[in-house]
Amino acid sequence: MKKILVFKTSVEEELVPKVNEVMKNLIDENGNWNFDLEDCDRILRVETLLLDACEVAQELENIGLYCQELPD
Repeated sequence: MKKILVFKTSVEEELVPKVNEVMKNLIDENGNWNFDLEDCDRILRVETLLLDACEVAQELENIGLYCQELPD
């Protein structure tokens, strides 16, 4: 069963290609992800079977972005 992870981030539109590369390497084949850059919290939504929130946050932090999981 897929789980949905939601994060507050610091992603700006010009950084989306860089994030895309990270997410392509991180996300499982049945997973999906997207940003809502119009939201003040720059929301990242990840659908995944295998990843946990810490893995996603760590990978984005490794490229210099703020990333915090939001509670349900």
